[in-house]
Parts: sequence; C-alpha cells; structure tokens
Amino acid sequence: MNGEDIRELQPFMNENMQLTALPAKYKKKLMAYYYLATKLEDGKKYTEAEINDILHHWTTFDDPATLRREMYNKHLMDRTNDCKQYWKEAELPALGAFLAKYV
Repeated sequence: MNGEDIRELQPFMNENMQLTALPAKYKKKLMAYYYLATKLEDGKKYTEAEINDILHHWTTFDDPATLRREMYNKHLMDRTNDCKQYWKEAELPALGAFLAKYV
C-alpha cells in the first residue's frame, strides 16, 4: 500500500498505524483487510494464536475471528482445513486489482 492508499484509511487509524475500527464503506473495509494482510510475512506459516497476536497488534478492537475469516474469504490469507495453520497468499495482487475484483 502506498501513502495515498494509507491516507484513505487514516480516519480509522491511530498514531501507531493501528486500525481503530473497520470502515463501514465496503471499499475501505477491503482496504483495511488488505492493509492487515501486508503485515504478514511472505512464506511464513502461523498458528491461529500467532495470527490473532498480529491482528491485535495492528488493531485496537477485539475481533480477530472476523478479520481472519474475511481475510481468508477475500483470498488474502489461506489456511489448513483444520485451521491450525495460516499463511499469507503467495502473491497479493496489487491493491487496485484486489479492489476491482470485489467492488
């Protein structure tokens, strides 16, 4: 995400770049999910607890289950069938292509 993209999320962020709420508008909500996906390391497998820790670090509201589910549903993150391991999709599309797919 570039600076212009981040500026669109600024009203929903604090000084530590943490999301303080999910935007109501769908496009900005998608941008928030994308922003959180960029916080995951490429090629690293995470446990559910580790994903929750990352989401807690980058948000100030407590809803990791919704965030995990939406990031998975939007193909930003994948997981094993038993939900014991999660990982960022191998290559995230450019933000514009991602938004175009869902908006």
